[in-house]
Amino acid sequence: MRIAVAGGTGLTGRLVVDTLRADGDEPVVLARSAGVDLTTGAGLEPRLEGVRAVIDVSNIVTTRTKPSVAFFQAATAHLLAAEERAGVAHHVALSIVGVDRVDLGYYLGKRRQEELVLGGPVPGTVLRATQFHEFAAQTLARTGPLVLAPSLLAQPVALAEVARHLVDLAHGRPLGLAPELAGPEERLLMPDMVRRLKRVVGDRRPVVSVRLPGAVGRAMAGGGLLPTGPGPRGSVTFEQWLATRRPDPR
Repeated sequence: MRIAVAGGTGLTGRLVVDTLRADGDEPVVLARSAGVDLTTGAGLEPRLEGVRAVIDVSNIVTTRTKPSVAFFQAATAHLLAAEERAGVAHHVALSIVGVDRVDLGYYLGKRRQEELVLGGPVPGTVLRATQFHEFAAQTLARTGPLVLAPSLLAQPVALAEVARHLVDLAHGRPLGLAPELAGPEERLLMPDMVRRLKRVVGDRRPVVSVRLPGAVGRAMAGGGLLPTGPGPRGSVTFEQWLATRRPDPR
């Protein structure tokens, strides 16, 4: 099957593309490096020729409401309009568990994305997933004398398992809002995850737990990003994922 991946050059997108190729599908990358600008729609239609489904894992790095909403509004609207014209049968979007309960600016953009997909012209599926194991590595990769880790409770899932689930959904019928995907371990603290990772890779910087102010911080620290109902669960624990990490050569 010919399946397009919006954001196919990012961390998640590359794994989705690899999973598609391993399955014998034909991935089509939708990214600036492939001549596509999701925020304007430029270059989209030629890339969607013969595409049966689109998996959208495009992203913007921000915690602010205005840029988040602007990005997801524009990218999703352009994608759906071009998909409708191209006859795409299924749009699958990756979202976040708790996005409807925690009012972080970034999450407001994801909510807008969900609204557009679920009410759009192309049959759609929205998969909410919990934080990835890889989020600990992204936190540790930030430069500075301290590692600032957000105070949040997580049920983290391996990104490779998220990619696998997205591909499986793309092959199936549109579900609307799909059951939430989470990892196998409940209630892990993100700062503790970061500390465990830093010991493996040999990072000596202290890890400082940072709680966001107000209701957002309370919700994140109090379980607002945990799944509230049944759904698929990954099998890779954080400890198993840590075993695949390597010490920093520095």
